[in-house]
Amino acid sequence: MNKLIKKLFLLGLAACTLLPVEAQVKAPTEDDYYKIITIPTPEGILLEVGGVATLPDGRIALSTRRGDVWVVENAAMVDGRVPSYTLFATGLHEPLGLAYKDNALYAAQRGELTKLVDTDGDGKADVYETIYAWPLSGHYHEYSFGPKIAPDGSFFVTGNVAFGDEEWWRGESRQPWRGWTMHILPNGTMEPWATGMRSPCGLGMIDGELFYDDNQGDWQGSGAIFHVTKGSFTGHPAGLRWTGHPNSPVKLTADQFFAKLDERRIRQNGQAVKPENIADEKNPNLLFEVKKQFPEVRLPAVWLPHGVLGISNSEILRDETAGGFGPFAGQIFVGDQGQSKIMRVVMEKVKGEFQGVAFDFRSGFQSGVLRMNWGHDGSLFVGETNRGWGSAGTTTSGFQRLLWMGAVPMEMKTVRAMPDGFEIEFTKPVDKAKAEDLSSYEGRSFIYKYHSVYGSPTINDEKLVIKGVKVSDDAMTVRLVIDNLRQYYLHELILPGIRSQDGLPVLHATAFYTLNNIPDGARLAPGQYSTKKSAAAAPAKTTPAKTTAATAATASKKAPTYAEIEPLLVKNTCTACHQVNKRQVGPSFADVAKRKYSNERIVQLIYNPEPKNWPEHETPMAPMPQVPKAEALKIASWINSLRKETAPNP
Repeated sequence: MNKLIKKLFLLGLAACTLLPVEAQVKAPTEDDYYKIITIPTPEGILLEVGGVATLPDGRIALSTRRGDVWVVENAAMVDGRVPSYTLFATGLHEPLGLAYKDNALYAAQRGELTKLVDTDGDGKADVYETIYAWPLSGHYHEYSFGPKIAPDGSFFVTGNVAFGDEEWWRGESRQPWRGWTMHILPNGTMEPWATGMRSPCGLGMIDGELFYDDNQGDWQGSGAIFHVTKGSFTGHPAGLRWTGHPNSPVKLTADQFFAKLDERRIRQNGQAVKPENIADEKNPNLLFEVKKQFPEVRLPAVWLPHGVLGISNSEILRDETAGGFGPFAGQIFVGDQGQSKIMRVVMEKVKGEFQGVAFDFRSGFQSGVLRMNWGHDGSLFVGETNRGWGSAGTTTSGFQRLLWMGAVPMEMKTVRAMPDGFEIEFTKPVDKAKAEDLSSYEGRSFIYKYHSVYGSPTINDEKLVIKGVKVSDDAMTVRLVIDNLRQYYLHELILPGIRSQDGLPVLHATAFYTLNNIPDGARLAPGQYSTKKSAAAAPAKTTPAKTTAATAATASKKAPTYAEIEPLLVKNTCTACHQVNKRQVGPSFADVAKRKYSNERIVQLIYNPEPKNWPEHETPMAPMPQVPKAEALKIASWINSLRKETAPNP
């Protein structure tokens, strides 16, 4: 018996050694490298964090949407001790940002930048000083974000637009300086800095340069990060209402802006065409046209594809831990409130403009990620909220800590633009045989519409023609030669076949590079790169196919499977707010199916939502008229297939 057991063991061992290396290695997860730790909150405190600041002694200050500022001691729970909370200030008006400077905390309330000082050392603010106040109309959506502190000690604050009378989601600037970035000096002097903002929740100061991120909405096809210099216009026209003021650094007027759009519409085949319907190959994005005439127009430095890399982008924070947070020192982390996660971004300057790459990084936070800051130990403190906004996280609020566990993940460390493609740098050496195989790579390029309706699907999708690859001698970088680079487009790179030399797949195998400019320089010549492609190519990522009239006619007859419908759900950003069986920002698809709407009725509601149908959801759905009718019918048919009873209500 013992001999038989020994023989079976040896046979099993031999079988294991014949497996490919990657089959022997368990694919790690985000949690193996970066651990989320929930910081306990005393009973009766609902944080709903709007701001996070780290004090010189290591304590963490938190501002809340309910108007309080708390100071947390031992937030890292050293020696297993629970943290203690002290109420530092109260009575503020929804402060959505917090910064520390010169023994004081600064918070951007709805209508002012406020300095909070504890002068008598009792741990509580006894001075509430208004540095600068701005007007409000009283609209609920007039959030103010910040401040971020510039190298000279001045402050930057951004103002959200109000929503409109015409449609609930249409941005309006009802008071100066909504939809603007304000530059505020410590003496209380304010100079308008830039406009074009819609919902500028996240600000970041990177190497002395100001950046902010915006959320998808009208005039904003997807979330994106913008570089903001004085006098910039970043795309949303509401704030142009105030450019006639003497101190406005932006000279573009609303009349000039809309005249340019009208000119563009008339030029389309000699007929007037609505901006939302313009998507030709040469000029798919109307903002490119405006940029040609008005140099103050600023395009996104990095697009964050909606529903993939967030839906409500927030804090922008550079890694300044010098390696204490892993192999990404100097890179940028971007929070997302709606998807309760953090992304990673790397930017470079090409021909005088910022551009760069974005990756997924860490998901699974308990509420919407709004604010982040570094602890003295190199860990990341994360403040969270979802009240009224909704999020993938299931709790109303959260205060959590993200800790690097010490192991280096197999990741694309960065992607750089090349004259003839991209160079990908990894955190670990790659398996050269796999990296030299063109079957290990795939990708596409696409862009979004620039129009006055809410959001945009991806348009002008084109598969990347990857014709060669060169692996560096140390196997840390791969250079891809691509035939069809397109300026101003997002280039999605997917690496399903790449493995590290110890058999690990790339943890986040998709990168999104915003190519504002193609750099000059030497191109690889034939013979300098591999063109090998294995017969057993990696499965290609499904790209939504163009629908036809025939598809529309049959869409409601046969319900597609989830595998078939998922590309359409992603392309049309449905998955940003809805999951199959779980409420997210909006109801689950299964809950919609229970309403027994007909397919045609669901299509009507996609185009013209009726918020009264879902009063329990505080964030109404925006109209999605850009979804093609054939695709909307397919989606409706799939939704109705989620219930057992198929007889729809009229």
